[in-house]
Parts: sequence; C-alpha cells; structure tokens
Amino acid sequence: MSIEMKSIWLDGKLIPWNEANTHILNTTLHYGYGAFEGIRCYKCEDGRSAIFRLEEHIRRMFDSCKILMIEIPFTQEEVCKGVVETLKDNDLEECYIRPFVYEGSGSMGLVAYNPVHVAIAAWPWSSYLADGLSDKGAKVKVSSFSRHHPNVGMVRGKINGQYVNSTLAKRDAQKDGFDEAIMLDTSGYVSEATAENIFAVRDGIIYTPPLSSSILAGLTRDTVIHVARGLGYEVREESFQRDFMYICDEIFFCGTAVEIMPVREIDFRSIGEGKPGPITNAVKEQYFKLIRGSWTEKQEWLTYL
Repeated sequence: MSIEMKSIWLDGKLIPWNEANTHILNTTLHYGYGAFEGIRCYKCEDGRSAIFRLEEHIRRMFDSCKILMIEIPFTQEEVCKGVVETLKDNDLEECYIRPFVYEGSGSMGLVAYNPVHVAIAAWPWSSYLADGLSDKGAKVKVSSFSRHHPNVGMVRGKINGQYVNSTLAKRDAQKDGFDEAIMLDTSGYVSEATAENIFAVRDGIIYTPPLSSSILAGLTRDTVIHVARGLGYEVREESFQRDFMYICDEIFFCGTAVEIMPVREIDFRSIGEGKPGPITNAVKEQYFKLIRGSWTEKQEWLTYL
C-alpha cells in the first residue's frame, strides 16, 4: 500500500510529507532503538471525528521510552496536540495514526546518545489484514518463533526492534498460505499474534492471556475486556496452551490496526463452526458502537476533532 499525505508533524511543527527525512546513519534505523504507537480516528455517527484513546496511547509511548531510557523532548500534552494538528492539516476524518520516537544521527554505536526526535504521521487505512477476513475469519498457524521472554525483550514496551520477531513469524505464516501467526511464550503458553492480542471462548467464558505473561498491554485488549464484561460475559485473564485453542468455540484477535478479527482455523483445525461466533460478533458490534460514539459509556475515551 503506497501512502502519501500533505504533511507530517516533526519535532513540534508540520512539514511537507516528502521533506520528513532523516540521515542514513540513524541510531533507530540501525539498532531498532525507538518506540511507536498505533492509533485510530473514526468518523462517528453524529458526523464528528474522534481519536480513540489518544491520551492512553501517548502515555504508553512515553512509558516505552522510559523503559528504553529515552527522554522525549516534549510533554504528553504537546504530542497529543500534535496528533490533532496533523489530522486537521491533512483533512483526515478517519485514519490510522503513527506517532513514533527515534534517535537521530551524530555518533554511531549501540550507545550513541544522539538527538531524540518525535514524529507523527497519519493516513487512511481501512483494513490491516486482507479485506473480507473480518466477515469470514482468519486462517492462522502457531508460529515456530516464540514471543520475547520478559528478560530478553522489554515486552511491556511497544519498541521498534522487537517487531523483527513478529515480522519473521508473520512472513513465515503468509508464505505457508496463512493470514496470521499466533506466537507462544518461551514456556509454551499462548502469548499473542504478531501484532494483536488474542481471546478464546469456550462454554460461554472468554479467556485471554494475563498481563503478567509476555504480551503487550494492548489498549484494544483493555477495551474488549470492558465491552465484554459490560455485555455480561465472564472474562478470565489466565494462561492457556495451544491445544486449548483447538477445542475452543471461538477465537478472535484484537488490536488498533486489526480492530476485531475472528479466527476460523488454527493449524488446519476448524475453530467452532469455522466462522465468526455469536460472542465474537456481539463484542465486535458493541466495540464499534463505542469507537464511533454511539455508546454513551466511556465518552472520555474519544477525543473529538
């Protein structure tokens, strides 16, 4: 997908899209030492546009940088304001937003202490996985690549370099004809997909790996738990193995980019009836009501333009 918009927010000001450049000897480019976020803005049912959980996403980016010992030269409020400015300048009513923090050039080496930069880009992006999967469900494999151990990669952070692991898993899955991959932790328990958290349903109970495991603390994951419990479903945050997924009635992924994605098959085993199930559909319907402003609860999660 080729994208090109009018402008990008870089270090406190909007500049033309094609002028948002950096030197080839960039610390983050060479070593993956940086942090980023993925945020969405939606056109709401009342005609306004709203960014979903903007402040929480920016706070997580600052948390990721604290883990990395990178000091961001802006406040969280300034970056949030920059996101709004970027969308308005590009006339975007509905889009995907990518704020990121990176170290520039000057010195080279694992510890270079180069200048820290903050950029914000945004563009229309309707579907992260292939079109149509949201209706029929994804075909998935369990990857041979394990999710980072908490003492190997700082799993609480959304850190650039850690996504090499996810890229390897996803490319491997797609070359084998699958849509996505599920990654296990180093103890063999289900962790997450390459860029999504995972939920499993059996006998009406919803399960998801706990935050104490090697998963990213997804904001969409948190939203889904809130939505599911609001609908009256029991949600258990506990570890489970890959074979538990095979005998579940429903499986679905969630994430900012993918939103709610049903899974119809794992490792050539049909999940439930091989199509999105009733609990997945109910959670998905209520989730979209929330992000588009028609569910009056949690209006503080919406930043209107």
